[in-house]
Amino acid sequence: MEQSLHPAAVDHLPPFITAPGQTDVLFNVMLVFVLLMIFLVGILYLRLHALPEHMAHGASKVQLQIVGALGLIALFTHNHLFWIAALLLAMVEFPDFSSPVRSMARSLAKIAGRDEETDGDVSEALEPEARPPDPEHKAPQPDAPQPTAPQWVPIEMTPASADEKVERRG
Repeated sequence: MEQSLHPAAVDHLPPFITAPGQTDVLFNVMLVFVLLMIFLVGILYLRLHALPEHMAHGASKVQLQIVGALGLIALFTHNHLFWIAALLLAMVEFPDFSSPVRSMARSLAKIAGRDEETDGDVSEALEPEARPPDPEHKAPQPDAPQPTAPQWVPIEMTPASADEKVERRG
């Protein structure tokens, strides 16, 4: 049986129109193209969305956590203001306030006679005359060497080993 065209159809049909029972090649090509484009646009969107976190990766841990939290809020709420805030926060280099304060605290602890191993017991940091009497404490031997007072040593400020922001951001 010969396939005949509909009487209203033109004699020359475009190549994208398939005969009945044949595979629609254009449909299959467009299906693969659309799925590939959806996948690529999704990757682009997620990479662009993670841009502030990648920028803040060399910053301090607290700054990275704040930028990451703002990025997640922006992702789940679709509120672009959070993403812009995360991007601006990732671009700003915050000064390091904790290192000088930590250094001062260590210096004050050394001056006060506290060691880092102590649990913060005040009686250990007191002068020997101000300590409460200890029943198990023996009197010092007269011929034993007396402990010398700690000598003052100037603190040399060296950059932290993980501080690469100066070299990276130059």
